[in-house]
Amino acid sequence: MMIGIIFLIAIVYILLILSLIFGFWIETTLKNKHLEAKTNFSVIIPFRDETLRLPMLLASIKELQYPSANVSFWFVDDASEDDSCQIIETFCKENSSVNIKILENKRVSNSPKKDAILTAITQIKSDWIVTTDADCILPTHWLQLYNQEIILKQHKMIAAPVTYKEDASFFNYFQLLDFLSLQGTTIGSFGLQLPFMCNGANLAYQKSAFLEVQGFTGNDTIASGDDVFLLEKFVQKWPKKVCYLKSKKALVTTFSVATFRDLVSQRVRWASKSANYNLPTGKLIGISVILMNLACCMFPFLLLFTTISWQLMLLLFYLKIIVDGILLFQTIQFTEQKFRFLYFILSAILYPFFTIFILFQSLFKNYTWKNRKFKM
Repeated sequence: MMIGIIFLIAIVYILLILSLIFGFWIETTLKNKHLEAKTNFSVIIPFRDETLRLPMLLASIKELQYPSANVSFWFVDDASEDDSCQIIETFCKENSSVNIKILENKRVSNSPKKDAILTAITQIKSDWIVTTDADCILPTHWLQLYNQEIILKQHKMIAAPVTYKEDASFFNYFQLLDFLSLQGTTIGSFGLQLPFMCNGANLAYQKSAFLEVQGFTGNDTIASGDDVFLLEKFVQKWPKKVCYLKSKKALVTTFSVATFRDLVSQRVRWASKSANYNLPTGKLIGISVILMNLACCMFPFLLLFTTISWQLMLLLFYLKIIVDGILLFQTIQFTEQKFRFLYFILSAILYPFFTIFILFQSLFKNYTWKNRKFKM
C-alpha cells in the first residue's frame, strides 16, 4: 500500500514537472522591435528602510531607455526609519528630468505593500501600472518591451521575469535555485496557458482593469500576495488577456537575503499565501510539490521500518533530481546564471527537508518581515 502511494505521488509530480518543462519550451521568447513609445507608465515602488539598495535602483532608473515624458515613478514610503527618503530626494534634485513622486503609505489593511500600491493608484492618471521593489535593478529596455507587448497584443496584465544577483556562496546559490524553480514554474504555466503565479517585482496591468476587478478586495487580510491574488482575478475575468513577457532584456534583478533567519521569514511569508490559491493549477502543483518533498523526507524512515526497497527509493529520487534539474537548467540559461553542479546536487538533497520545515513553520508560527510581526 505504502509503495503504491509513494509511486503515485512520484508519477504525478514527474508528469507535472515535465508539463512545465514543455510549457517553458513553447512559451515564445520576445525580441525587442523598438516600437514607438505610445504607452504611459506609472511605476509604483513601495519601500521601507532600503538605504542599502535604493542607490542601485535609482541608478538603473536613470539608465532606462524610455521617454521621460511617458513614465512616472511613485515611491511609497512605508514608515521608513532610515535615510531612504533623503536618498530619493537627492536623486530627484540631481536628475530633474526623471518624474518621481514620493508618497506616504496610507495603512488600511493587514498588507503594507497592498496599501502602498493603493495609495499610489488613487493619484495615478496613466492607465498602465508597473510594480517593482525598492531592492531591484531594472534592465535598460524594460519599459520598451512592456510597451511593445501592449501595442501588439492589447493585454490587461503582463507578468515578467525576476532573478537574484548571484555570488559564489552556497547559501546564496541555494536561494537562487529555490527562486528560479518558482520562475521556471511561472514561465511553464504561462506556456501551458494555465498561469497561476507571478512576481510583483516585475508586473504590469491596466489601472482600469485593476479597478474593474476591485483590486485587492477579498485578500487584503493576507499580508503578502499583491501579485498572485491579483493575477487570479485577471485570469478568471480575462483568461486570454494575461501574458508573460519572456525576454532576457526584461529581466529584473533583486537580491537574496543575508541570514538563514531572514530566509525562513521570507519563505514563510511566501508560503502563507499559497493556502489561499483559488486556481486549480496552483493547488494541484502546490500539493504535488509538498507530497513529493514529504515523501523524500520519509525515505530514510521507510527504508528502516518498511520493506520498500532502497533501489526503488533511489530511482524515484534520481527521477526527481533529473526533472527538477531540466526545469532549473532551462531557467538558469534564460536568466544567464551559472550552473554549479555540486551546489545543485547538495541543494537537491537539502531542499525537501527545507520545504517541509517551511511548511510547518507557516502552519504554526507567525513571521517577521521588515521589523514587523505578521500573524498567519
